[in-house]
Amino acid sequence: MKVLVATDKPFASEAVQGIREVVEQAGHELALLEKYTEKAQLLHAVQTANAMIVRSDIVDAEVMESAPELQLVVRAGAGYDNIDLSAATQKNICVMNTPGQNANAVAELAFGLMVYAARNFFNGTSGNELRGKKLGIHAYGHVGQNVARIAKGFGMELYAFDPFLQANIIESDGLKPLNSENELYSTCQFISLHIPLTAQTNQSVNKKLLSKMPPKGVLINTARKEIIHEAELLNFMEERPDFKYLTDIKPDNHAEMAEKFPTRYVATPKKMGAQTEEANNNTGISAAKQIVEFFQTGKAQFRVN
Repeated sequence: MKVLVATDKPFASEAVQGIREVVEQAGHELALLEKYTEKAQLLHAVQTANAMIVRSDIVDAEVMESAPELQLVVRAGAGYDNIDLSAATQKNICVMNTPGQNANAVAELAFGLMVYAARNFFNGTSGNELRGKKLGIHAYGHVGQNVARIAKGFGMELYAFDPFLQANIIESDGLKPLNSENELYSTCQFISLHIPLTAQTNQSVNKKLLSKMPPKGVLINTARKEIIHEAELLNFMEERPDFKYLTDIKPDNHAEMAEKFPTRYVATPKKMGAQTEEANNNTGISAAKQIVEFFQTGKAQFRVN
């Protein structure tokens, strides 16, 4: 079987070596397409691939049409909205992700942004401490759980809202489960976003919801930019000079946000929640192992379509 690693943002060389060892020791062939600049390069590379590993790369119907031998796509990471699941299902292509493998990296970045916000971007002025502050975790999955673990060390009061989890699971980790988004946002000064992008969550974090946050509210977004209603966020920040927004996904209105709110808005140069050596290795090697197991036994534990 031929396994294609197609990444316009390449894995670290150590991760690539680990992927190669897993794939080749199982008797498969590994092909690399790194730092490609045109979709045509991807369309050509997938023509003979039986499986592929991607990161944020777009795998749409056109890509799948160009890959008659493709059986499996593994997204090295948690989010998979860059893959056309409907097209994959129609072509009987299995799509998997690697949940939890980069969760600590994203959580550490989220908390770093939180500290940065509390200390006024280290601009020399007096900031605030996190101890005793209320932190709301919006979606209590792998990343949210790691954020909670870190926050406990800072002595924060922890709350979570996740409609897909039973309250006792959240309570068992020492957090207070809340019953709605409205309750979470009205209770907590700090909110850390970890919801996936779906039809229901698209632009769901809007002015109405943010307006419920208490004074000196801080919103941290390491999830997806599309879950934010960007126009309403900008309008809200104009009306609430105490509010801060920090994200590792540049919004479409980044230039305007940066110009208007230089002391209350920060976006990293690119999405970098999973940009650590450890997360690179964990997600890439996990993806390779899942592919090998799929071809050996048919197991698809993390299938998402």
